[in-house]
Amino acid sequence: MDAAGRWREVAAATGPADRAAAEEGVRLAYRLAGLSEPERIVWVGSPREGAASAARLMEEGTAGVSVRDAVRSRPWAAVRERVLDRLGPAAWAEHWALTGAQLWDGMNLLSERIRTGVIEAGAGAGAEAEAEADVEVGSAAGGASAVRLILLDAVLGQHDAAWLAAFDGQEGAEPLAGILAVARNAGWWWPYERTAILSERPVELYRDEAGRLDRGDGPALAYPDGFALYAWRGMPVPAEFLTELAGLTPQRIRDEENAELRRVMLEHYGYDRYLRESGAEPVQRDEAGVLWRIDLAGDEPMVTVEVVNSTPEPDGTYRTYWLRVPPSTRTAREGVAWTFGLEEAEYVPQRET
Repeated sequence: MDAAGRWREVAAATGPADRAAAEEGVRLAYRLAGLSEPERIVWVGSPREGAASAARLMEEGTAGVSVRDAVRSRPWAAVRERVLDRLGPAAWAEHWALTGAQLWDGMNLLSERIRTGVIEAGAGAGAEAEAEADVEVGSAAGGASAVRLILLDAVLGQHDAAWLAAFDGQEGAEPLAGILAVARNAGWWWPYERTAILSERPVELYRDEAGRLDRGDGPALAYPDGFALYAWRGMPVPAEFLTELAGLTPQRIRDEENAELRRVMLEHYGYDRYLRESGAEPVQRDEAGVLWRIDLAGDEPMVTVEVVNSTPEPDGTYRTYWLRVPPSTRTAREGVAWTFGLEEAEYVPQRET
């Protein structure tokens, strides 16, 4: 398996961390940075708990200052410079395309979604504390800002897979040996002068082919301490929203005031089923297909083209597809042309499919 494949598996790994191997990686990372090993290593159940623990220990003054720059940033910069100098710009670009570039977008999507979830959880906890203390409303935003600062101290462990894939096994990458060991065996972590905080890996992770969090019947990402994120094709949704999907009706879809959630409902319910059960009538048909339009309150109209595949399935039937097209579409042919990036006059297929 190539480097991209190995690190794709690391990034998607779920289940208990190998604590002994991860802790040895932490100690090695400190030593390679010229630092004394941390006096203690604290394990937490998720990045949310990690951020909360880091904030608490910093407030108590028991963690010491952040050493992320020494442990992670400087070694990364030094190794990158060595590898780039050795390979040269052209060979480096080719190497990156075969390694880190293949994971980059997916890792960015995942790590940013986790950051957002941690920030939202921190802001929510701040709001609850303010309500109990009867203090002035508005400092929840301050709570979110504090969490953002704590997250700047984090090393992403397995979710640093993109750039680690590019340097793993490269000549001159020895300063990253500790970082690599932690990433292979644990989740996010926080290196401080006297204390290192390590997070467990997720227990569940569901993503679509584009690398977006995606699940219709439970959390798309879940950690052992209960921190969980719910999403449908990358769009964050409330946990309770998913329980409604099994019992959707056209009326419930129309009643949904949140346009983004309504789109999720439509995708889950199926455009064809919604059109059929809502009593919709086609607005135009031609040799390319049938154009349907449904007006939705507070949102742009839903316009789809019904097309039939000209190639039969193994059982002899012909599969029907529903293509979402812009609301301005006036003919089925124009809509199908749009899906190919063409104007209607330019769309001259040799064979309709």
